[in-house]
Amino acid sequence: MTGVFITLEGGDGVGKSTQSALLRGWLEDEGHEVVVTASRGQRARVEIREIVLHRRGHIAPRAEALLYAADRAHHVETVVRPALDRGAVVLQDRYLDSSVAYQGAGRVLDAGEIRELSLWAAQGLLPDLTVLLDLDQAAARVRLDAARTRFDRLESERADFHERVRQAFLGSRARSRSASWSSTPRARARRSPRQSGPGRRR
Repeated sequence: MTGVFITLEGGDGVGKSTQSALLRGWLEDEGHEVVVTASRGQRARVEIREIVLHRRGHIAPRAEALLYAADRAHHVETVVRPALDRGAVVLQDRYLDSSVAYQGAGRVLDAGEIRELSLWAAQGLLPDLTVLLDLDQAAARVRLDAARTRFDRLESERADFHERVRQAFLGSRARSRSASWSSTPRARARRSPRQSGPGRRR
């Protein structure tokens, strides 16, 4: 593969979509083909995500984790790898760290098992760079409320769920000191891509 795989991680309401759009614009200005994978559209993925995020009633945590893994397997095989093979820069909104944070910490499942499941689904594909955006959970909730959009299953979870998720993201960063990260707290959330610091590389 000759492309570059960049993932943006963080809880709901931290500004991943905004930063992804800024980064995409800058990269395209520099002459790169950019594929942003936050957009939906493939039928299989839409159906899986509809079950996970919008189905009424309880979904067992392990079933939820497996559905997300199925979504990732299909997406990596049909979108991410082909784009990387042709030399594009892929910007992925959420990847392995989100599974560990949401299904591991949020749903209180074994983080190691979730990561192994996610890696298997992704055929071992790791990002070249991970950008972590962090925001106080209460402030992030204010942003979500201001957006006035319907909350999905995960966004609707209680504050303690989202705090576990946030701490899992921060813990993942702390455990990766041997690699580098780009960590964007609230005070620096509006920096342009040109000003961003070093990111976690693998």
